Amino acid sequence: MKWGPVNPVRLLHKNWYGRRSPPWVFFRSEPPLSRVAYVNGRYLSRRDASVNIEDRGYQFADGVYELCEVREGRLIDERRHIERLRRSLNELKIAWPLAPSALAVVMRETIRRNRVYNGIVYVQVTRGVARRDHAFPPAGTPSSIVVTARSLDPAANERLAAEGIAVITVPDDRWSRVDIKTIALLPNVLAKQSARSQGAREAWLVDQEGRVTEGSSTNAWIVTTDGKVVTRPADNGILRGITRSVLIDALKVQGLVFEERAFSITEAHAAREAFVTAASQIVMPVVRIDGRLVGDGKPGPVATALRRDFHRHAEWA
Repeated sequence: MKWGPVNPVRLLHKNWYGRRSPPWVFFRSEPPLSRVAYVNGRYLSRRDASVNIEDRGYQFADGVYELCEVREGRLIDERRHIERLRRSLNELKIAWPLAPSALAVVMRETIRRNRVYNGIVYVQVTRGVARRDHAFPPAGTPSSIVVTARSLDPAANERLAAEGIAVITVPDDRWSRVDIKTIALLPNVLAKQSARSQGAREAWLVDQEGRVTEGSSTNAWIVTTDGKVVTRPADNGILRGITRSVLIDALKVQGLVFEERAFSITEAHAAREAFVTAASQIVMPVVRIDGRLVGDGKPGPVATALRRDFHRHAEWA
């Protein structure tokens, strides 16, 4: 296999990858560097990293992405994220830019170079660079890949979870294949901005039947008045969130009553609890929907417990 200018396998740090010693030693011992991105075979300073103006991701949003949590220097649910990336690429008939095993190396090296101990790693793959034409480019056109990583503040996230967030509801006007994790996110952007403009953190999208599909960047959940935990089925109407999938496993282990079905705005307004899930937020309690208090207006015991126990059920790589 051809790797281009840089072979990511040769960039392994023996202590971390070969001997499995703790990754955080590198964040403390190495000199500070500017943020680094992996772009089509090269590790570049963020200020020097760029993509071609005829990249189909730039011109058509013709690409897919994944975002994976980094916790204590380790990837969370990497296998599930790679499998979802595989599905997205297959659905859009985009070729892998490099072998999945090599992508795993690149993700870790990008995390290491950016000194990320707690944060996220982002992978974006597009159909590549070609003369602008709506039809697919000529066979053999290499796909493009960008990998970045950045730190998040766990303490700030915990403070937010202790208070809970507000959400609004907006019409779901996206295309019918939102189960593919595509970079075509303009409706999500508009929904998120609508939420922020109204002092809320997230927007829940609502279909033509008045049922909640998901959030603009999260999956949506409620706890009903009789204690059932409910989220919409993972059909073509929502993205099959990785955090969502892990949480379903956790619910079964903990013996909570779980229903995978659609729920209405009216039911959400009357819920005992509500929360959202995403790789960057884990389980985030919702305390207000469309300006109305959820329950007593405080994070509920179910959401709080699920957030606390989530990583016991996740896969650590």
